[in-house]
Amino acid sequence: MTRHSISPRKLLPLISFSVLLIATFALQERAMSYLGLNLLFNLTIPIALATIGQLLIIMVNDIDLSVGAFVSLVACIVSTLLVQHPWLGWLALAGLVLAYAALGALIHRFDLPAIVVTLGMSFIWGGLALVIMPAPGGTSPEWLRALMTVKPPLAPMAVVAALLIAAAAHLLIMRSGIGTVLRGLGGNSRSVARAGWRLSGLYALTYGLAGVFGVLAGLTLVGLYTSSGASVASSYTLLSIAGVILGGGEFIGGRVSPIGAVLGALTLSLAGSLLAFMHISPDWQIGAQGAVLILVLAARLLFTRREALL
Repeated sequence: MTRHSISPRKLLPLISFSVLLIATFALQERAMSYLGLNLLFNLTIPIALATIGQLLIIMVNDIDLSVGAFVSLVACIVSTLLVQHPWLGWLALAGLVLAYAALGALIHRFDLPAIVVTLGMSFIWGGLALVIMPAPGGTSPEWLRALMTVKPPLAPMAVVAALLIAAAAHLLIMRSGIGTVLRGLGGNSRSVARAGWRLSGLYALTYGLAGVFGVLAGLTLVGLYTSSGASVASSYTLLSIAGVILGGGEFIGGRVSPIGAVLGALTLSLAGSLLAFMHISPDWQIGAQGAVLILVLAARLLFTRREALL
């Protein structure tokens, strides 16, 4: 392999997405239209944002089992408080971001297992969501609904949004100076500390940024659904983890790919759409998404071993 060649392993997220997209177009030609693409990817916008939030946590060698409950709580706040009392709604959302940041600092200040703490927090987020909205309902703020139904001239809003999310996350995590430092937490936190950085502050920043993406996921979810419920995003926890791994991320070492994570989220969504076009029960969608993840991980392992031999 030449010095400047691109590893096939790094292209796997794009390859898997392309294969499923071509298969979807083959089964349903109308999906290639402006409207078809928008319908195909519209509901993946909040999933992609939640996946980037999970990526930030995985980037520092943690894992967040409360993403789905957190996004559901945000959605409940957006569809109630943000509509009825906007200032109170924005204050509550800001408080959630600060709570996420404090959670990150607490976990690493006392060396707590993130997987256990976030699992416990999922019950807290879920309980608060039920207090705010005991039954599904609510409505979307008019400005938010208008934003999510914008029709750009060249490509549908869903495609434009996916590109913007991938580009913004890539610039933040892979190209910015602070992004490099944060990735260093997952690679070698001791070196980061020796460089003079305060680790608890960096972990707080990482979790806070993850909270920001979680809030954005909840906002876009309500803008698309125009309502919410205490469990509206319950599936996002596993989908976000799968999206990060499918996109080339690793659980340790700070090795992540924001663009790959967005592609991973889109790929998982395509797997469900492909089954729908094949007239297969939605009950099989989770199984199909799991099968796609297993196949891609198996291919990644084969490519990794092949590169090691070269």
